[in-house]
Amino acid sequence: MSKTKQCTICTHAKRAEIDDLLVKRTSFKQIAEEFGVGIMSVWRHSHNGHVLKAIAKAHEASEVARGDDLLQQVRDLQNRALGILKRAERKGDLRSASGAIREARNCLELLGKLAGELQSGVVVNVAVLPEWQVLRGRILVALEPYAEARAAVVKALEVGDVNEG
Repeated sequence: MSKTKQCTICTHAKRAEIDDLLVKRTSFKQIAEEFGVGIMSVWRHSHNGHVLKAIAKAHEASEVARGDDLLQQVRDLQNRALGILKRAERKGDLRSASGAIREARNCLELLGKLAGELQSGVVVNVAVLPEWQVLRGRILVALEPYAEARAAVVKALEVGDVNEG
């Protein structure tokens, strides 16, 4: 049974710096020289989707953290609305109580949507999926010898709506 060789860039101590330079479109040669690695190692790392996977994971972690923060903010608003409701009920202020109930209900609905329990419409943006990024990169690399075709594909991929043509 043969072992697959591990990517030397993925295991490099300064991988994050290398990935940042790749994202900034720094030349493979410059990166290889700066970090003492082979130019083909940098090329393979870039073209085998390793950079995109790292970006996707970082983006996902960032989105999770942002989502957690948003969820907490909505929970805080709901708690405040419930607190106002209690005070309004104690005072017999039906108008304020009614408004607090409405706001608490809105917070509850939003919490359900954020938790994925209530979905008003699901939209999947495949352009941010790592698999699409890898495939797109491979297509563009394969088309490098064919400048006109590559330019046409790049233009077609930039179109926002498939019906726009």
